[in-house]
Amino acid sequence: MLAVPAQWVGPIYQFEEILRAAGRPKTTRYLRIYHLRRFAVDHPRTDPFEITKAHLRTWMAQHDWAPSTRASYRSSLCVFYAWAHADGHMPTNPAYELPTITPPPAVPRPAPDAVVDDALRNVALRTRVMVTVLAFTGLRRHEAAKLHTRDLEWLGDGWVIRVDGKGRRKRIIPVDDEFAAVLRALPPGYVFPGQIDGHLSAAHFGKVVSAALEGSWTAHNLRHRFASSAYAVEKDIRAVQELLGHAHVTTTQIYTWVPSESMRRAAAGSRRGLDAA
Repeated sequence: MLAVPAQWVGPIYQFEEILRAAGRPKTTRYLRIYHLRRFAVDHPRTDPFEITKAHLRTWMAQHDWAPSTRASYRSSLCVFYAWAHADGHMPTNPAYELPTITPPPAVPRPAPDAVVDDALRNVALRTRVMVTVLAFTGLRRHEAAKLHTRDLEWLGDGWVIRVDGKGRRKRIIPVDDEFAAVLRALPPGYVFPGQIDGHLSAAHFGKVVSAALEGSWTAHNLRHRFASSAYAVEKDIRAVQELLGHAHVTTTQIYTWVPSESMRRAAAGSRRGLDAA
């Protein structure tokens, strides 16, 4: 954990309490606090409530981040200083005029079947179960890390897992008998025991899975693979949205790779009616 300068400890703690009071998800709180810690470490001699917009602009300009990362840091700073101003700690909000950052459109990057198959054949049992969970359910890292054997249920016509997901959106994900058998063979409790409230941390979970995948593929690419595979079967983007637990279907579109044969058939439709003329 980053060693935060003494004058930053109290304000960061107060801000975290505000996030908790607002019911922000644990993952959101962790990200916001991590960003603030990074900023604090780089400003050890400056009181957090004496930071100016020049400090913020200079710090943002010093880092060669990807656009999405830059936008995330900007958001954390804006939220923190909006609170500091609203709570009376500062006369103005120094983050108010930070430039808006628009990340380029993201594209789906599903892990190839060969990479997944290789991981399922050549890694230790526990890691194999971790890869299996992500590849065949599309869970987020933090959802998979806290998966519990009681989350598996028989519902009418088949097995499902119940997920308490991001933004406290609950969903069910159908799983096949083979997947269910893996979970049913485990002792009752967390599927991946660890030291974070009894289960593995999302960060450690992601590192283990990413290390098991050949090349630059990561745990998140397994979620893309699940989404793309699910879409290829039914071509039902709403069904995929429900499976992934997205609030907006536009987010789901980022995760789903459209098969090239589908685009080829769609393009071929431009000739309909002309060939018969």
